[in-house]
Amino acid sequence: MNKELFTIFDAQKAVGPVAFTTMLKPAGSTCNLDCSYCYYLDKAIQYAGRQAVMNDQMLETYIRQYIEANEVDEITFCWHGGEPTLLGVDYFRRAVKFQKKYSAGKKIFNTIQTNGTMIDEKWCNFFVENKFLVGISLDGPEDIHDGFRRNKVGKPTFAKVMQTVKMFKARGVEFNTLSVVNSRCEGRGKEVYRFFRDVVGSRYMQFLPAVEHVVDRPDFHRPVIVSPDVEGARLAPWSVSAEGYGRFLCDIFDEWVLHDVGKTYVQLFDTTLALWCGAKPGVCSMGETCGDALVVEHNGDVYPCDHFVYPQYLLGNINDTHLKDMYNSRKRLAFGLEKRNGLTSECFSCRYHFACHGECPKHRFILGPDGGRKNALCEGLKMFFEHVDPYMEYMKERLSQRQAPAWVMMYAREKMGKL
Repeated sequence: MNKELFTIFDAQKAVGPVAFTTMLKPAGSTCNLDCSYCYYLDKAIQYAGRQAVMNDQMLETYIRQYIEANEVDEITFCWHGGEPTLLGVDYFRRAVKFQKKYSAGKKIFNTIQTNGTMIDEKWCNFFVENKFLVGISLDGPEDIHDGFRRNKVGKPTFAKVMQTVKMFKARGVEFNTLSVVNSRCEGRGKEVYRFFRDVVGSRYMQFLPAVEHVVDRPDFHRPVIVSPDVEGARLAPWSVSAEGYGRFLCDIFDEWVLHDVGKTYVQLFDTTLALWCGAKPGVCSMGETCGDALVVEHNGDVYPCDHFVYPQYLLGNINDTHLKDMYNSRKRLAFGLEKRNGLTSECFSCRYHFACHGECPKHRFILGPDGGRKNALCEGLKMFFEHVDPYMEYMKERLSQRQAPAWVMMYAREKMGKL
């Protein structure tokens, strides 16, 4: 594949209105938990252990630049970490004031990702009053969640997170769930899905696979996540296998397609249907190119992706360069195009390339003979796409006739003999 390939679609995007998202980490990687698979915690090494809070002056600069940079009428702020609630409610009240100050008639939305262990009624009231959509990190039933999500002294966190879920539902906080699919999830897809649907009451679920390599460092208290190319790197024990991930997705899909289409939303299923219909995916990992979701660190440093917060990918700092200029930079553009142009030729000949596009570059550990890289989860993704193919085709046909995709449930029951 030509590493410099620039298609007509790339050109159309380049000359269109500037529109991108950012993930802001106002507290850096600071967190009250010590989740085994958290690549954010390792950033403390990169910043020499200093994880100061983004001060109000820089916060205002970021908000102003982000709103100015986006040439669209609706803008979403994504507050992340680390653990952003460590900053306290008043910090976010000031952020909302800055948003109103610089909104210039644009509609502002806010999402925040939290581990759910520090939420109280004050937070709930703030979320409801300011219409924040809250993503809560929860991996599944207790033994799965507590396997890798513990606090700084090794204590489990499941019970506290479930208390927060209960509080959210009682207070009317809009929330969704984000789950890391790890080695403990293998063979338990239906159980995990039913837990989120029936116990948690989640109506919008995200499942993100964890496949990482680590090395030991004497100057850090835990194994550090690194590229598999690093000398001495080994597969992390929490990593899900390709087959295990594929089976996990298929099992969840079977439960969903029989009972919950149109009632419960699974991000990957929505994205897959969009791609089957020739539409843009709703998640960057399945897009042809990437680099449209910048990450802004606590000190104003900007990177093209939260999975690539390393010195060689630094785009600049908002104190020196406007966010819009960093987004429009050749370095950011080259990073985004590499997602497509860096694939192995095997991927381009794959039947499901249109639906996968090599998935997230952070999982591309397999070096092809042509120098391109293949995703370590490839076989699992193929398993999933082959499994859902007839149902996606059916829903695509229903949509073309302006009918509800939920009709697929009857089709699935007939096909699976569940009538």
